[in-house]
Amino acid sequence: MSIEVRDLCFSYGNRTVLDGVNVTAQPGELLSVIGPNGVGKSTLFHCILGLYSNYRGSILIGGHDIRGLSIQQRARLIAYVPQSNYPSFNFSVSDMVLMGTSSHISSISTPGKKQLLLVEEALDQLGIAHLRDRAYTRISGGERQLTIIARALAQQTKVLILDEPVANLDFGNQLLVLTQIKKLAHLGYTVMQATHNPDQTFMFSDSVLALKDGHVLACGAPTDVATEDLMQKLYATDIEVASLYNDNVRICVPKVVINNSYSPEKVTENTLMEGLEYEMM
Repeated sequence: MSIEVRDLCFSYGNRTVLDGVNVTAQPGELLSVIGPNGVGKSTLFHCILGLYSNYRGSILIGGHDIRGLSIQQRARLIAYVPQSNYPSFNFSVSDMVLMGTSSHISSISTPGKKQLLLVEEALDQLGIAHLRDRAYTRISGGERQLTIIARALAQQTKVLILDEPVANLDFGNQLLVLTQIKKLAHLGYTVMQATHNPDQTFMFSDSVLALKDGHVLACGAPTDVATEDLMQKLYATDIEVASLYNDNVRICVPKVVINNSYSPEKVTENTLMEGLEYEMM
């Protein structure tokens, strides 16, 4: 089930955030959206999810214009994984995942065997079935994020929207979550994620959308987007793109680090702040 965004424009009052955005994500594809803070990545996702409706252009999920769909209909087509989730009550992992089945039962019904089976399948698919009875607040950050992804799978959609799914996770948990996300794309899911980590983007993504000042700066294969010129324009930072493993992997390194100009006698206040700003993105 594809995502098609056509000539999308959105403004907060007089401030234009998205201006003529076009992008398509296909089944079996992990599409990553990159760009500096405030360029409209989360706004793009909110429009796709139908949370914002006062946009110009069109958004189609599996050929269905989301403007004509009810909340329940949208929930049966597309699932959302936020950056973080802090429940008011200490639910078990299985109960957290069970919440994903709510769009398939009426408001006065209780989950039955079918819904419980969906929970078990989602937990097994992500390799966290051993956590089913654990308290959600007593597991690691990576395990919590996998639990929320499992909840999205239990929703029985084939389209997943993930807003910075590895934000605030340690390196090991980042790789754990991204590996599972990539696996879902290989299983035929259409996956869009927002991220601030260009290196991981180029390692795991099938395609990349680069946003700058509300416009599409580039969209295509990671090797096409991961160029020095484009990355420097995107982040307004002097960056060198290095290739590894016969150009199968590309990484971005600030030239201020390459030139060893963090030494006190070489670094200036401006170059230091530029390097720190890049590392914090």
